[in-house]
Amino acid sequence: MRLITKVDLREFEIDDWKAVHAYASQDIVSQYAPWGPNSSNDSKGFVEQVVKDAKQDPRIRYALAVVENETGSLIGASEINIRDVENRSGEISYIIHPDYWGRGIATTVAAKLIELGFKQLNLHRVFATCDPRNVGSARVLEKVGMVKEGVIRDDILIKDGWRDSALYSLLEQEYYKLKGVK
Repeated sequence: MRLITKVDLREFEIDDWKAVHAYASQDIVSQYAPWGPNSSNDSKGFVEQVVKDAKQDPRIRYALAVVENETGSLIGASEINIRDVENRSGEISYIIHPDYWGRGIATTVAAKLIELGFKQLNLHRVFATCDPRNVGSARVLEKVGMVKEGVIRDDILIKDGWRDSALYSLLEQEYYKLKGVK
C-alpha cells in the first residue's frame, strides 16, 4: 500500500452526493458518529445543506470536499465550523473513505483545516472531539499538534447509547510555535 498524502480541499458541488454516499453509507464510517449509515437521501441532503451553508454571509461553516490529487476523486469530507465568533474558536472534523484509511490523508486534512482556521479565519483556538474508542482519529489529532484536554462524559447520543468525547485543542500561539513563527 502506498501512502497518499496529496489531497486538496474544495467546495462541495451538488453532484458530489454520490461520492459522499460511497463512504457515508458504510457502517464502519459512522460507527462512532450520531449520524449514519446514510441513505441516498441523507447523502443528498448533506451535500445540499453544505452547498447552501457556503453561501451564508457571514459564513461560519466551511464544509469542504477532500479530493485526491492524482485522480481528482472525492474521498472524504472535512469541516471547520466557527463555534464562537467573539472568542475566535472553531471546531474541525473529517471523514475519509475507508479505502483510503492508514495513508496519512486524515492527518493532512486536519493540518489543512487548522491552517485555514488560524491563517485565514483568524481563530485563536481550534478544537476537535472524537470518541475515545476511535484510536485512529485520536492519533491524527495528536500528530497535528493538538493537546488532549480531557473527556466530556456522555456528550453525544449515538446508536448504541451515550458516547463520551475526547476533547483536543490547539491554540494560535502553539500553532505558530510549531510552524517556527514567533
